[in-house]
Amino acid sequence: MPGTPRDRARAQTMSDIVRIGRHHLATDGAAALSLRAVARDLGVVSSAVYRYVKSRDDLLTLLVVDGYDELGDAVDAAVAAVPADDFPGRQAAIGRAVRTWGLAEPATYALLFGSPVPGYEAPAEQTMGPGTRVVRALVTLWAEAYAAGRMSPPTVEVTSPALAAGFSAAREELDLPLPDGVIAAGVFGWAALFGCVSFEIFGQYGDDALGDPAALFEHHLELLAAVLGLR
Repeated sequence: MPGTPRDRARAQTMSDIVRIGRHHLATDGAAALSLRAVARDLGVVSSAVYRYVKSRDDLLTLLVVDGYDELGDAVDAAVAAVPADDFPGRQAAIGRAVRTWGLAEPATYALLFGSPVPGYEAPAEQTMGPGTRVVRALVTLWAEAYAAGRMSPPTVEVTSPALAAGFSAAREELDLPLPDGVIAAGVFGWAALFGCVSFEIFGQYGDDALGDPAALFEHHLELLAAVLGLR
């Protein structure tokens, strides 16, 4: 760990605060997070914690960024293990990494992708970068597949001027050499992937998850690749 002893001590304390905060997130829920409780488990008075984290909202932001980065790291590692030209395999690896991480960390997944925490709004300047890592992995995959002639989703005309303007803005922001129809298909793929994971994590399939949730998810990954025309 680089830096001075004071820097290392501060980094360790911040790491402990995040670790304890995630424990309380799992046991008590986001709305019940308390810096006093974190301080108690850390073994210090609450005023000492306030030197590192100013409020409950600051703690939530730390947990949001930590969760996004942990998920992003899992996705990056999964994609790196698949050949670059295996586009369906790369997409499946992203999906499996999201599902595996979400099932292992349901409380943090819910913080990132579930219902908003009352009274809390994540600051975009701190969370936008970490929060778009998985999306950017998907976008990179689709852009490369399309450039290689290995992605051909069904063409559905975009008739809404406002939607076309939104796609144009996304194309410029992300430097996407993709037509509107492919961007629309990508948004569908993004929503479908996280929708499938969320349905399972939040119990929307029912108690038995249709008998075999892992097999169902694999089937959905195959359907998604087919719908997007990945090959």
